[in-house]
Amino acid sequence: MDKSLSNQSQNFWPLSRALLNEILNDRISDRFVAERVWERLGYQPMDQNSTLWCAGARTPTEWRQAFPKAPEVIAQRPASVQLTRSIEKVYKQLLKSQLSFAGYRISELYPRRTRRATAINWLLAWQAKTEASLPEEGPLPTLLEPPTDPVHGHPGDLAIE
Repeated sequence: MDKSLSNQSQNFWPLSRALLNEILNDRISDRFVAERVWERLGYQPMDQNSTLWCAGARTPTEWRQAFPKAPEVIAQRPASVQLTRSIEKVYKQLLKSQLSFAGYRISELYPRRTRRATAINWLLAWQAKTEASLPEEGPLPTLLEPPTDPVHGHPGDLAIE
């Protein structure tokens, strides 16, 4: 286990099954999801009120070089592909094993949704690598109604590339 990751995790928004399920249920904005990935990748907001996050000292080299500014891991295909590739094989099935997620039906397959599932699987892999437990409950942001058009997401979500 990487102790520096474990020690840093206390400053992150805590993960829980409830939070990850609400992300799967599309009740949380894409930006909130991206920020949970960014903070664990070592990206940092430029200041307290900033929406711009940049690579920090803990950002892995491959991410820092490819994305000096935190990438929109849901909206941008290259960022989503890198996120997928960064999940070690041993952790690829965590959505299924930890959240009992069987996948989407064909009629529900949209790039935005599959990228959200990738982000959740990456978060689960990060959690497993730090040997942290995944509690059932934890803090949740304000929950949104699922978007009427899952292709476009919630108001404020960026368009999918």
